[in-house]
Amino acid sequence: MANLVIAEHDQGSLKAATLNVISAAVAIGGDVHVLVAGHNAAAAATAASQVVGVSKVLHADGAAHANLLSENAAAQVVANASGYTHILAAATAYGKSVAPRVAALLDKAQISDIIKVIDADTFVRPIYAGNAYATVKSSDSVKVLTVRGTAFAAAAKTGGSATVETVAAVADSGVASFVSAEVTKSERPELTAAKIIVSGGRGLGSGDKYREVLTPLADKLGAALGASRAAVDAGYVPNDYQVGQTGKIVAPDLYIAIGMSGAIQHLAGMKDSKVIVAINKDADAPIFGVADYGLVADLFDAVPELVAKL
Repeated sequence: MANLVIAEHDQGSLKAATLNVISAAVAIGGDVHVLVAGHNAAAAATAASQVVGVSKVLHADGAAHANLLSENAAAQVVANASGYTHILAAATAYGKSVAPRVAALLDKAQISDIIKVIDADTFVRPIYAGNAYATVKSSDSVKVLTVRGTAFAAAAKTGGSATVETVAAVADSGVASFVSAEVTKSERPELTAAKIIVSGGRGLGSGDKYREVLTPLADKLGAALGASRAAVDAGYVPNDYQVGQTGKIVAPDLYIAIGMSGAIQHLAGMKDSKVIVAINKDADAPIFGVADYGLVADLFDAVPELVAKL
């Protein structure tokens, strides 16, 4: 039995979520191989070879992977899928784009967002926005899985000594083309990897107030900034700030929810945080049902006071 992990990378280094997927692959059992499909991505392949638990890295280097298009990545996975019983990707925007294409090309059912491995055929995944868990058993000869990274500890980045094998890169599928990318650059930690997250909701009232109130607190704590879907839809912050079922799934050591009611959609993305602090003037807000510490107060008074005392 061998498992193939689809690496997520920036051509030079692995994304943190890939380390969690490798841990899930190790839990399934058998050899763990990692596919690094990129262009001039030798550094990423080398990084993958050093991860504990990986026994082989497949490095596909070609112009078709220069912009990490999902269509080309899926074709590359299928071209190298022979002999693998499990194909795994992170349940990130990239993984959710590649894995379904792989499943369709292989004519297999996908099991999405797994949070636990029971055995090689059986997995647990959340349903109903995380309010229930389904145990799913598959008899497919090849299981295509996406992995919720927050449910698995990250594999150690160093200490491994896997071999790196060069495989032929597929040609451009011609199905999609890269037009442009608008990347938000920030000095703050990446949201899904941050240990502390300060997150704001619609209660902040505007984008200006979001920045005015939350930025000083995030600066003091060295935290990433997040937001509810309502705040994103209202235009307070960009979409990549969104935490929730249709945003990013996070599980930091500390999650501070400010001015958000705690809708089910949002709770699905952050309720596994180790410590949750909520500040809201509505004592009946659902967020207090999951919070470890709750403060019923006007956020415009409470947050500046908290910053002053830190």
